[in-house]
Amino acid sequence: MADNNQKNEKLNKLTPREIVAELDKYIVGQKKAKRAVAVALRNRIRRLKLDPELRDDIAPKNILMIGPTGVGKTEIARRLAKLAGSPFLKVEATKYTEVGYVGRDVESMVRDLMAAGFQMVKQEMQESVEQEAEKRAEEALLDLLLPTNTKKQKDRRPKPGPLVRPMGTFSISPENSNGSIIGTTLQVGIPIFNNKDKGEISDKEAKPDAQDGETADGNKNERDDESFKATREKLRVMLHEGKLDDRPVELTVNQNPTFPMFEMMGGNMEDLESSLSGIAGILGGVSKKKVVTVVRAKEILKAEEAEKLVDRDRVSDEARQRVEETGIIFIDEIDKIAVKGDRGGGPDVSREGVQRDILPIVEGATVNTKWGPVNTDHILFIAAGAFNVSKPSDLIPELQGRFPLRVELDSLGKDDFLRILTEPKNALIKQYTELLGTEEVKLNFTPEAIEHLAALAADVNSKLENIGARRLHTIMEALLEELSFEASDISPANIDITVDYVNEKLAEIVKDQDLGRYIL
Repeated sequence: MADNNQKNEKLNKLTPREIVAELDKYIVGQKKAKRAVAVALRNRIRRLKLDPELRDDIAPKNILMIGPTGVGKTEIARRLAKLAGSPFLKVEATKYTEVGYVGRDVESMVRDLMAAGFQMVKQEMQESVEQEAEKRAEEALLDLLLPTNTKKQKDRRPKPGPLVRPMGTFSISPENSNGSIIGTTLQVGIPIFNNKDKGEISDKEAKPDAQDGETADGNKNERDDESFKATREKLRVMLHEGKLDDRPVELTVNQNPTFPMFEMMGGNMEDLESSLSGIAGILGGVSKKKVVTVVRAKEILKAEEAEKLVDRDRVSDEARQRVEETGIIFIDEIDKIAVKGDRGGGPDVSREGVQRDILPIVEGATVNTKWGPVNTDHILFIAAGAFNVSKPSDLIPELQGRFPLRVELDSLGKDDFLRILTEPKNALIKQYTELLGTEEVKLNFTPEAIEHLAALAADVNSKLENIGARRLHTIMEALLEELSFEASDISPANIDITVDYVNEKLAEIVKDQDLGRYIL
């Protein structure tokens, strides 16, 4: 919970300007879109500070992003969710138009978002108990390496109760009987308790005869215990130093029973999954023994201990609250379900049907999940599409009204490509340099070569289909294809990427008018 408080404090300090600055570290340009999502995120923070009565009446202002592919629509939404620590889900609207696809419905996007939120909160809580889980895993691992003798010690301990001793035999001859009864005389001693509440037997009564050798056995047991503890500590030191990492150990792993996969025609697949999960819980896990190394055993035991330390009910409650208050669903390719022209028959009916199914989810509904009901009133929906064939006005009016903020993203040009290659934290030049650096092949890109690559990418986009920044990936792959193949054979080496090198490797592409034969 301390980590959540720190995260909330950090988020509260983020102004819209700072949010845009954070997004600028990974995404080039698109100021309008960044400002829109920054304001939407800040309004969520402001809403949580209001009185509960007014807070429930303020709905999030959903955003519709319009722009060609590869300009950063998905990346903006993904980075925003990561910055806010919000559960995030990306779905494609065309997924719900597949013919014969009856296993999942539109409500599944909310269930998937809840699953993502549950996993996020669970991971955070497991990280908070990581040290305790590691300690328990270490003790369990030492038990595997050196089994304890606790059971034997318990067996040696005298049990409370009357002491019975044989004293001799006796014979009785009953009257009018030719036989006799032979028996044994017993001495019964009543134990003397030092503490009536605890029921402990006095040392004298527990060991009445010192000459029986029991005291010597007790001293021997104590020495065995000391030797056992010393050996255990030596193993602990060796474990910390990594000397036992490759030693095999036999580990018992609990596995949930699995059920065969099948398709369900009609009905709700989520209810079926929940029922099967309940049956699995009743049946219990299946124990399976496996031989693994000490390193792997420690990972398995640590995961099991962390699972035990985390309260699943608490995780469910926290995840459901986080999903309802800060969840973000990104609906991509929404232009593919926009109805063009007159609303006639054919595939348009299916597309409009998907829109009508999405509408109640965006408006606000309660969806049942296996972690409990989830309300979508305050989930932020960000829809995106190229709209190069259809228009936003082709969407049904009710759905248009649920996306009041519309942002048009700009197409990328040479200057944008140049910045994408060099400025972001995950810049392409840096990625390829680090990748080949693992093979001891050092790439040295000259500024002129980088500018030439950006100009080439812009030229290809202008002559063929505009796929935005994704064109840079294909250009870079074509440039370094031969070098990537031979890197293991020529290392170590220093390679200068100059304009001449670019022209040499991409000569055929530059000469050929049909650039699509080589680059997408």
